[in-house]
Amino acid sequence: MVSFWIDYATHYIGGTSEGQSDAAWIIPICLQLIPGLALGVGILFMPFSPRWLVHHDREAEARTVLSSLRNLEQDDPLIELEFLEIKAQSVFEKRNTAVKWPHLVALTPMNTFKLQFVAIGSLFTTKAMFRRVVTATVTMFFQQFTGINAVLYYAPSIFEALGTSSNTTSLLATGVVGVAMFLATIPAVLYIDKLGRKPVMLAGSVGMAFCHFTIAIIFAKNQYQWATHKTAGWAAVAMVWFFVVNFGYSWGPCAWVLIAEVWPLSNRAYGIALGASSNWMSNFIVGQITPDMLKHISYGTFIFYGLMVVAGALFLWLYVPETKRLTLEEMDVGVARADSARMREINREINREIGLDGVLRNMGIRTDNERSDSSGGEKSRDLTKSKSKSRLSQLVRPITIDVGM
Repeated sequence: MVSFWIDYATHYIGGTSEGQSDAAWIIPICLQLIPGLALGVGILFMPFSPRWLVHHDREAEARTVLSSLRNLEQDDPLIELEFLEIKAQSVFEKRNTAVKWPHLVALTPMNTFKLQFVAIGSLFTTKAMFRRVVTATVTMFFQQFTGINAVLYYAPSIFEALGTSSNTTSLLATGVVGVAMFLATIPAVLYIDKLGRKPVMLAGSVGMAFCHFTIAIIFAKNQYQWATHKTAGWAAVAMVWFFVVNFGYSWGPCAWVLIAEVWPLSNRAYGIALGASSNWMSNFIVGQITPDMLKHISYGTFIFYGLMVVAGALFLWLYVPETKRLTLEEMDVGVARADSARMREINREINREIGLDGVLRNMGIRTDNERSDSSGGEKSRDLTKSKSKSRLSQLVRPITIDVGM
């Protein structure tokens, strides 16, 4: 959001006419280097993640890092609990690797390198896993082909094509795009778990398709008479802003949440990586084709992206499962129930072996084993019944979502 307004401010350096200073475009480009340099230098001082340290048998360092992150003593029960949850996950992944690829169990550099390829290859070996691949990759494909980055990358050109009177006005309208996008993401953060992923994304699809088709109609009727129909031009600009709002609360954040939730624990990191790859490849394609589309088919560009939004909504409605309030184990995209039961049993065995069940019991929290033995398979979500449980829910994330890429 800030970058849009930096572009707008520097546009005035040396005036806005032919005498404009080169600093007007050099300064924004140079400013982009600062966050990159800060990240490059800062990463040198970043500690390894506790999960990585545990996975490589450096448990003492993992406890130290956890203690520092949580600002608690190493012998605090909350640190012990989170450490054991991370360890349980690490043991689970190692056992899963030992079953599937016993020749790659040793954590040598070459084995680690080979494991990346065989693990990604395993995503295509069964119908259930392939459906997850389709869900993740196609969802991210349609996220980009909503046209969002066509708008963000080429907003000044789009606004100029829609009849804005000057480059200054186009940059101002682009700044509003940044503000709209920022504000529109706030409702998603607040309500995504209450409303669900699919309803929010479908609502956003309706809004985005409406905006694209409305812009196309206005463009087709007025592309040769913007000078005498300024109201039509600003109506099209307002539709672009409304489009960004609809993306910001729906496909923007929700698509990333969705593709993270459809994967089982043992494949989640590789599955998310595959979805992200689809996103960035689609992003590249959109960035390459949009200028030529605007030049050669003008308002047809908006018809194209509107149809892609409709196609994405149909795919979401007919193919993608709702993942609201489901754990990774409960998330079933056609996975055999026997396999899910086997994975849960392995988790329970690991929890008993490393002492996680004992720590939970001491804190007054029912274990997975106790919950599975209770009548009706009741799901416990009462970590806030005591002060210690409240602190736990704030400080310790569930094991099912603490998976690094």
